[in-house]
Amino acid sequence: MVDGADRRAGREAALSVSGVFQGSLDIAAARDLARRFLADVQAVHGLPVRESTTDIVQLVVSELMTNADKYAPGASLLALDAASGAIEVSVWDSNPTPPAILPPDPARIGQHGLEIVIRLARGFTVHRTPLGKRITATIALTDDPMVSGV
Repeated sequence: MVDGADRRAGREAALSVSGVFQGSLDIAAARDLARRFLADVQAVHGLPVRESTTDIVQLVVSELMTNADKYAPGASLLALDAASGAIEVSVWDSNPTPPAILPPDPARIGQHGLEIVIRLARGFTVHRTPLGKRITATIALTDDPMVSGV
Protein backbone atom coordinates (compact mmCIF):
# COMPACT_ATOMS: atom_id res chain seq x y z
CA MET A 1 0.00 0.00 0.00
CA VAL A 2 1.37 3.43 -0.92
CA ASP A 3 0.39 6.03 1.65
CA GLY A 4 0.55 9.62 0.44
CA ALA A 5 1.24 11.16 3.84
CA ASP A 6 4.13 10.71 6.24
CA ARG A 7 2.74 11.38 9.68
CA ARG A 8 6.04 11.56 11.58
CA ALA A 9 6.54 14.87 13.32
CA GLY A 10 8.55 17.48 11.44
CA ARG A 11 8.43 15.72 8.07
CA GLU A 12 6.91 16.92 4.86
CA ALA A 13 4.35 14.78 3.08
CA ALA A 14 6.02 11.68 1.67
CA LEU A 15 5.00 8.66 -0.29
CA SER A 16 5.42 5.61 1.91
CA VAL A 17 5.08 1.87 1.88
CA SER A 18 6.06 -0.75 4.41
CA GLY A 19 6.01 -4.47 4.94
CA VAL A 20 6.94 -7.10 7.49
CA PHE A 21 9.23 -9.88 6.31
CA GLN A 22 10.74 -12.95 7.92
CA GLY A 23 13.22 -15.42 6.53
CA SER A 24 15.49 -15.51 3.54
CA LEU A 25 12.66 -16.31 1.12
CA ASP A 26 11.01 -12.99 1.99
CA ILE A 27 14.06 -11.00 0.83
CA ALA A 28 12.91 -11.37 -2.78
CA ALA A 29 9.45 -10.14 -1.75
CA ALA A 30 11.05 -7.11 -0.08
CA ARG A 31 13.00 -6.31 -3.28
CA ASP A 32 9.78 -6.66 -5.28
CA LEU A 33 7.98 -4.27 -2.92
CA ALA A 34 10.76 -1.71 -3.53
CA ARG A 35 10.55 -2.14 -7.31
CA ARG A 36 6.75 -1.77 -7.36
CA PHE A 37 6.89 1.23 -5.02
CA LEU A 38 9.39 3.08 -7.22
CA ALA A 39 7.31 2.27 -10.31
CA ASP A 40 4.29 3.85 -8.57
CA VAL A 41 6.34 6.84 -7.41
CA GLN A 42 7.18 7.53 -11.04
CA ALA A 43 4.03 6.46 -12.93
CA VAL A 44 1.31 7.48 -10.47
CA HIS A 45 2.90 10.40 -8.64
CA GLY A 46 5.13 11.77 -11.41
CA LEU A 47 8.39 11.90 -9.49
CA PRO A 48 11.46 11.27 -11.63
CA VAL A 49 13.28 8.01 -10.86
CA ARG A 50 16.42 6.93 -12.72
CA GLU A 51 16.38 3.33 -13.90
CA SER A 52 19.63 2.75 -12.02
CA THR A 53 17.98 4.06 -8.83
CA THR A 54 15.54 1.16 -8.87
CA ASP A 55 18.45 -1.29 -9.17
CA ILE A 56 20.36 0.48 -6.39
CA VAL A 57 17.34 0.55 -4.04
CA GLN A 58 16.70 -3.14 -4.66
CA LEU A 59 20.36 -3.90 -3.86
CA VAL A 60 20.19 -1.81 -0.66
CA VAL A 61 16.95 -3.52 0.39
CA SER A 62 18.50 -6.93 -0.29
CA GLU A 63 21.64 -6.16 1.73
CA LEU A 64 19.82 -4.65 4.72
CA MET A 65 17.16 -7.38 4.81
CA THR A 66 19.80 -10.11 4.46
CA ASN A 67 21.72 -8.68 7.44
CA ALA A 68 18.51 -8.44 9.49
CA ASP A 69 17.64 -12.04 8.63
CA LYS A 70 21.15 -13.24 9.45
CA TYR A 71 21.74 -11.37 12.73
CA ALA A 72 18.31 -10.69 14.29
CA PRO A 73 15.71 -13.26 15.34
CA GLY A 74 12.14 -12.82 14.18
CA ALA A 75 10.52 -10.58 11.62
CA SER A 76 11.93 -7.34 10.22
CA LEU A 77 10.06 -4.24 9.09
CA LEU A 78 10.97 -2.57 5.80
CA ALA A 79 9.78 1.00 5.21
CA LEU A 80 10.30 3.01 2.02
CA ASP A 81 9.69 6.77 2.05
CA ALA A 82 10.05 8.96 -1.04
CA ALA A 83 10.34 12.72 -0.51
CA SER A 84 12.65 15.62 -1.32
CA GLY A 85 14.22 13.88 -4.32
CA ALA A 86 15.29 10.81 -2.36
CA ILE A 87 14.07 7.51 -1.04
CA GLU A 88 14.75 6.40 2.51
CA VAL A 89 15.13 2.65 2.93
CA SER A 90 14.67 1.76 6.60
CA VAL A 91 14.89 -1.69 8.16
CA TRP A 92 13.93 -2.36 11.77
CA ASP A 93 15.06 -5.57 13.43
CA SER A 94 15.16 -7.04 16.94
CA ASN A 95 18.94 -6.99 17.48
CA PRO A 96 20.09 -3.79 19.25
CA THR A 97 23.74 -4.35 18.31
CA PRO A 98 24.87 -1.98 15.55
CA PRO A 99 26.33 -3.66 12.49
CA ALA A 100 30.08 -3.98 12.16
CA ILE A 101 31.08 -1.61 9.39
CA LEU A 102 34.41 -2.91 8.23
CA PRO A 103 36.94 -0.78 6.37
CA PRO A 104 37.32 -1.55 2.67
CA ASP A 105 39.61 -4.53 2.13
CA PRO A 106 39.81 -5.95 -1.39
CA ALA A 107 41.46 -9.10 -0.02
CA ARG A 108 38.54 -9.88 2.31
CA ILE A 109 36.12 -12.48 0.97
CA GLY A 110 32.55 -11.52 1.78
CA GLN A 111 31.14 -9.03 4.27
CA HIS A 112 31.17 -6.14 1.78
CA GLY A 113 27.39 -5.53 1.87
CA LEU A 114 27.32 -2.51 4.19
CA GLU A 115 30.43 -1.13 2.52
CA ILE A 116 28.51 -1.16 -0.78
CA VAL A 117 25.35 0.30 0.78
CA ILE A 118 27.28 3.17 2.37
CA ARG A 119 29.05 3.90 -0.92
CA LEU A 120 25.77 4.06 -2.85
CA ALA A 121 23.81 6.03 -0.25
CA ARG A 122 23.55 9.78 0.16
CA GLY A 123 23.13 9.11 3.89
CA PHE A 124 23.40 6.14 6.23
CA THR A 125 22.30 6.00 9.89
CA VAL A 126 21.89 3.41 12.61
CA HIS A 127 19.55 4.11 15.55
CA ARG A 128 18.92 1.90 18.53
CA THR A 129 15.25 1.50 19.38
CA PRO A 130 13.53 0.08 22.46
CA LEU A 131 13.06 -3.22 20.60
CA GLY A 132 16.26 -3.39 18.53
CA LYS A 133 17.57 -1.02 15.87
CA ARG A 134 16.66 0.85 12.71
CA ILE A 135 19.09 1.19 9.81
CA THR A 136 18.31 3.82 7.19
CA ALA A 137 20.01 4.41 3.84
CA THR A 138 18.99 7.45 1.79
CA ILE A 139 19.25 7.08 -1.99
CA ALA A 140 18.82 9.97 -4.45
CA LEU A 141 16.02 9.36 -6.94
CA THR A 142 17.77 10.99 -9.88
CA ASP A 143 21.51 11.22 -9.10
CA ASP A 144 23.57 8.23 -10.12
CA PRO A 145 26.21 7.61 -7.40
CA MET A 146 28.22 5.46 -9.79
CA VAL A 147 28.64 8.43 -12.16
CA SER A 148 28.69 11.38 -9.78
CA GLY A 149 31.01 9.79 -7.21
CA VAL A 150 28.62 10.53 -4.35
